[in-house]
Amino acid sequence: MPQPEPSASLAKPVARIGGATLVSRLLGFARDLLIARIFGATQATDAFFVAFRIPNLMRRLFAEGAFAATLVPILTHVSHEDPHQARTRALIGDFAGSLSALLLLLSALGLVAAPVLVLLLAPGFSADASQQQLSIALVRLTLPYLWFVGLTALAGAVLNTFEHFAIPAITPALLNLSLIGCMLLLAPHLEQPIFALAWGVLLGGIAQLALQLMALARMQLLVIPRVNWQHPAWQGFLRALGPTLIGMSVTQINLLLDTLLASLLITGSISWLYYAERLMDFPLGILGAALGTAILPRLSRTHRCGDTQDFTTTLDWALRWVLVLGLPAAAGLLVLAEPVITTLFYSDQFNAADVRAARSALMAYALGLPGFLAFKIIVPSFFSRADRRTPLRIGLLTIALNLLLGLLLMGPLGQAGLALATSLAASGGAILLLRALRPAPGAHQLKPGWPALLARVLLSTLMMGAVLGWLGAHPFFEPLSASGAIAPDAENRAFAAQIALLSTLILTGALSYGAFFLTLGGRLRQLFP
Repeated sequence: MPQPEPSASLAKPVARIGGATLVSRLLGFARDLLIARIFGATQATDAFFVAFRIPNLMRRLFAEGAFAATLVPILTHVSHEDPHQARTRALIGDFAGSLSALLLLLSALGLVAAPVLVLLLAPGFSADASQQQLSIALVRLTLPYLWFVGLTALAGAVLNTFEHFAIPAITPALLNLSLIGCMLLLAPHLEQPIFALAWGVLLGGIAQLALQLMALARMQLLVIPRVNWQHPAWQGFLRALGPTLIGMSVTQINLLLDTLLASLLITGSISWLYYAERLMDFPLGILGAALGTAILPRLSRTHRCGDTQDFTTTLDWALRWVLVLGLPAAAGLLVLAEPVITTLFYSDQFNAADVRAARSALMAYALGLPGFLAFKIIVPSFFSRADRRTPLRIGLLTIALNLLLGLLLMGPLGQAGLALATSLAASGGAILLLRALRPAPGAHQLKPGWPALLARVLLSTLMMGAVLGWLGAHPFFEPLSASGAIAPDAENRAFAAQIALLSTLILTGALSYGAFFLTLGGRLRQLFP
């Protein structure tokens, strides 16, 4: 049976994944705001963030692409030759049992080694015995989340293989809901309220796995786990997971390098980069995650069937959306960097100088947004063909380039230099990936219409930027600048007014871009070759 065109079959999944990711990101902002307001910046919150670092890192590695990029091609290969899904169900059972046993072992080791983990993650806590003991207790309460998030990622990969994207996409929101609920309902009743956050992590993991298991049960893919570490597919999965983690996590590794190098700069540099990264990650997480997740099963299936035409069309379709939405998003972050940061973060503790410093970092990150997005789209195309060496090699090169440029630029440009280095490295890596893809069998060749589409998007983006720049300079929007912002920590009405002004600017930019694109002859059919 021929596969439907990407325009028909992938547009809805991308919209669903993007919408679910948007919900999760908004809940994440609400979570961070509540943590700051309820717990502040204290020794207890420092202890929790240290304890949460390990499960949060594993959540990113497992649940945000790398796990699925490794497992989906394996499941696709088996299910393609298994119309009755008997072998597929057996493989899922073997993977579930083997992964469950491995994660239980790692969690047990972590519980025993909790004091060592705290010493490695926060050596400064050793000077305060009470804070160190609190951190150890929080580590031991949050570590079981590893087991839940690993199995949740496995279930999500199975669902994605069969192109059931909605449940895996909305699942991350449950962790934020759990944390918010525990802060509001549980914290007031605890002797040490910070433990409410740790319980929120654990309960969130349980809720995430339960939702996925219910979805698998509806598909009749919920099987009894069996430990089978000798299964060839399991051993192949373990061999492939390391290179895939590096290939899929280049951006996260580079952002971690930014943080490490920023520690050598003036006080506040790490915070400025963190806030800029959070804002840059908003369009990156929504669009990049949606496209990358949706196209991986299709790429794996078309490559397995030898359908070069559909493989190329799917990848071309995704790259067109990166151009059409990624470029104006980058321009919007460039022009609206100060209004966004002022509205969200300006306070007595985050003053006008902090706003300007974070703005420069956000503008530098915005320059690389199309490259970040392209990286997320192109890498899965290699994994869909079981080629992990190429993205690993280019990923390591990208990390090395980011480190070199960061060391060169951090002196004259500070934290903005680090952000600019990451953007340049990501853009260069995306170009190298695209070039490496083209000589391969089933290589990507640009479809007709790209020059015209590129010209329309560039002109529309420039005119949108001019509109936003002109509006932003109007006195009506002065409260969105650091110099004219509403007094820090003002009443809720003042904050609501700033949100309304910022929303007006963003909506105006989006509408003007769409109007310019259509006026210049852009049509939706250009995005569905």
